[in-house]
Amino acid sequence: MGMRPAVLAVDAGNSKTDVALVAADGTVLGTGRSGGFQPPLSGVEAAVDVLGQAVAEAVAAAAAGLAPPAPGAPYADRVAACLANADLPVEEHRLAEAIAGRGWAPATEVRNDTFAILRAGLTEPAPGGPRGVAVVCGAGINCVGMLPDGRTARFPALGQISGDWGGGGGLAQEALWWAARAEDGRGGPTKLAAALPGHFGLGSMYELIEALHLGTLAQRRLHELVPVLFAVAAAGDPVAAALVERQAEEVVALAVVALGRLDLLGEEAPVLLGGGVLAAGYPLLNGRIEELLARRAPHARVSVVTAPPVLGAALLGLDALGAAPEAYGKLRAHFG
Repeated sequence: MGMRPAVLAVDAGNSKTDVALVAADGTVLGTGRSGGFQPPLSGVEAAVDVLGQAVAEAVAAAAAGLAPPAPGAPYADRVAACLANADLPVEEHRLAEAIAGRGWAPATEVRNDTFAILRAGLTEPAPGGPRGVAVVCGAGINCVGMLPDGRTARFPALGQISGDWGGGGGLAQEALWWAARAEDGRGGPTKLAAALPGHFGLGSMYELIEALHLGTLAQRRLHELVPVLFAVAAAGDPVAAALVERQAEEVVALAVVALGRLDLLGEEAPVLLGGGVLAAGYPLLNGRIEELLARRAPHARVSVVTAPPVLGAALLGLDALGAAPEAYGKLRAHFG
């Protein structure tokens, strides 16, 4: 084909990294995948090495269709990277410098990974550029918004110290807290006390607590408790239902504040829901979010984003390059 990559799109989460090399006309030339991106644990350079593994795989996959580059030449015109753990602008800047140092492209832009969900869920070509708000509820919770003039709304999203509540990790911890207190008598009854240990084939909360404390059950498996919590809530358990209600309220609070900061409360605007917890489509949660938003932001148009986030990163790259309208359709068609 002899095509030249225009965008090196990167979506890096805590558990995996996806990369796509995309031509200016929206053709996906190659993709790659590597492990999680965790600079707070591994350090910035080691974390960028993980990105490099996915980049190398994408370049290798695209090699048959690419015009041979000059030795040391960049892989694309622009890196568009949406990264977990880029929660503050200063972190985005530091990571952009580290990625730019690899020479993958002459221009590098880094954003928090929530922007990938937002952009993937927005249709195009939008007049003037992307416009809307996204709330992501995956392992944690975050919200961003953007306007065509470049203004954004965002939150630190650093957990409890920045006022956050919920996400899959937070919901699992809350469910454990209530279940433990129900079993030992410090709290009221809840069916979570039997359902949570039962999921792992254990007979009591004491056994589950012991297994988690001693490491015979890996902490990373706690995310498995989120569907259990929703099932118990759907069956009418008041404690579990209260946790789902609080999660809905947190999602709506983030969305409404972001809409307000961007002066979008008085006009029709998309509110996009993404991340594992929201994309799972639990009626008790998503339905309640729609009810609460209808009261507090009646012009909001709510939808769930299930497209891969690397699509959003690639779209942001095409936006920055001023791609033709048909390029967006070709890119979206590739990712289904």
